Amino acid sequence: MFSGVGGSSLGAAMAGAEPVAAIDMWPLARDVYKDNFSGVKFFRRKLEYLTPDEVLQKVGPIDLLLASPECTNHTCAKGKRERSEASRKTAFHVTRFAKALLPRWIVVENVVQMKSWKQYRKWLAILQSLGYNVSEQTLNAAHFGVPQSRRRLFIICDREAIPPKVAPPSSVGEQKARDVLSSDGSYRFSTLCTQRRAKNTVARAERAIAKLGEDEPFLLVYYGSDAAGGWQSLNVPLRTVTTLDRFGYVRRNGHGHEMRMLQVPELKKAMGFPESHKLERGTRRDRVRLLGNAVCPPVMKAIISQLTCPPQEPEA
Repeated sequence: MFSGVGGSSLGAAMAGAEPVAAIDMWPLARDVYKDNFSGVKFFRRKLEYLTPDEVLQKVGPIDLLLASPECTNHTCAKGKRERSEASRKTAFHVTRFAKALLPRWIVVENVVQMKSWKQYRKWLAILQSLGYNVSEQTLNAAHFGVPQSRRRLFIICDREAIPPKVAPPSSVGEQKARDVLSSDGSYRFSTLCTQRRAKNTVARAERAIAKLGEDEPFLLVYYGSDAAGGWQSLNVPLRTVTTLDRFGYVRRNGHGHEMRMLQVPELKKAMGFPESHKLERGTRRDRVRLLGNAVCPPVMKAIISQLTCPPQEPEA
């Protein structure tokens, strides 16, 4: 549910699950999803007008339900703007489908601020009333081999057992922002300090250069409240990829400094998608939006792997 570009589906498939159905209203999301999961039954429908019985009739019983209800009106990134309760209530479509389909497992992903929603506990109680053991876990994609610091809430449900505490793979080290940068030289840079450049952009860059020195490349970070000064080092994971184009790569050249925005293939890598995952439709803005709304596949892979095949306790 709310399938988007297919990050949850890909992660689940990497863990051995077979995606059989997906739901999303955005035509572009449908087309990109079908590019990558051609055999899946896709419902491009508002959930208000889609019944679980119709899904059951066309797909059959399912074992696993994945969902990423609308998060825009939970997240702090919206600032002080008015929140839409109708948007938040899309989470109740999950409980509606769960009640009818009764899959053994459910995994719901959202921003951590969802827990502050006044109806969150009521929503959680419905899942528990359906017989689910529920575990609320906040996971950071950077701990799962993704070169991005991305904390998200996962509500993990199992009707037959207590969901395990999801652990990062022990063999995966922390990747850094520099790991997503393309080295093929195909992306064009422009001079950093020009009359056309926004003063705030130049100020961000000057703060970074004052801290790092003239020769160290770095990233400018746009949008959101920023106690870090509007920039970040390449030697730590990328800050959270959002639906907006927010990262500018700055480096020294022979005449000063130059910059360019991170490109879609780099953001795709920052989200943990393999190169083979197709993302060729829509405008650049559309593709950034799809990626910013996505679930990092390696995180979902770890969740589903450990949920469906939990590690065995050693014998006494």
